[in-house]
Amino acid sequence: MLRYIAKRVLSAIITIWFIMTLTFTLLNAIPGDPFASEKMNDPVIIANMKAKYGLDKPFIEQYGTYMRNYMHGDFGISFMKKGITTNDIISAGFPYSLAIGIWASLVILGFGIFFGIIAALRQNKFVDRVLMVLSTLGATIPSFVFATGFLYLFSKILGWVPSFGVNSWKGYIGPVIVSALFSLAYVVRLTRTSTLDVLNQDYIRTARAKGLPEWKVLGKHALRNALLPVVTYIGPMFAALITGSFVVEKVFGIPGIGNLFTNSILNRDYTLIMGITVFFSVILVICILVVDILYVLIDPRIKYQ
Repeated sequence: MLRYIAKRVLSAIITIWFIMTLTFTLLNAIPGDPFASEKMNDPVIIANMKAKYGLDKPFIEQYGTYMRNYMHGDFGISFMKKGITTNDIISAGFPYSLAIGIWASLVILGFGIFFGIIAALRQNKFVDRVLMVLSTLGATIPSFVFATGFLYLFSKILGWVPSFGVNSWKGYIGPVIVSALFSLAYVVRLTRTSTLDVLNQDYIRTARAKGLPEWKVLGKHALRNALLPVVTYIGPMFAALITGSFVVEKVFGIPGIGNLFTNSILNRDYTLIMGITVFFSVILVICILVVDILYVLIDPRIKYQ
């Protein structure tokens, strides 16, 4: 087990290093100048700004400084927000995205697995058809449409939730629901398909032939194997949710990390782009690592290799 975890950790470290290197290389290859603008057109000022941020140095030297600082958790100073570090910007925005992501994940796993199992047990019946129609709508309708409709109904007409910001717990209701809809629809369909496949296996027929109660057949024999595809999906899903959605955060006026990332690209704030990219990559790799370990614990057929 320890050897398996060590190999996965080593693989995760190599993946993070590759992403950091690729991000740094691509940003340096982008044509143009982050300091060139109508407000800053003096060559002397631009040269001084490049010297301040180390952009006048050779590529290898910049890369070495970049990797050394990141190894110590220093993401650098923002190009556009004077005197504010990338670490401070991420620390200010991440709690909002994290809260929305955690609650959305709980909604997805709780309702998605439950409705997926119900749909499988009621295959081709009214409940199954309704759930499949709803899940199709949830997966196909864009999130900004749901967000706009939610605000119009529950904020403007009913006045139950605020239309902007998250100053109270009510402000999180809309972002959580809208963020969860796509993955919720996907988990419902994934759970249904996987459960139907497991229920048709020989060992399920054997368990039923032995006279085991249906709840025991489902809980002890079917559910564990049926949830394996869902467990695989959980890692990337959770990482994506807790790092924020630009559309959701923009519509609901949330200063989360997704909104910050989009603004950093528009402003060509290279240090913030690299910082958020690496931050997201680390979270994604850690989530996948946790899922790999859980997968082995859940399914005894998988060996520690």
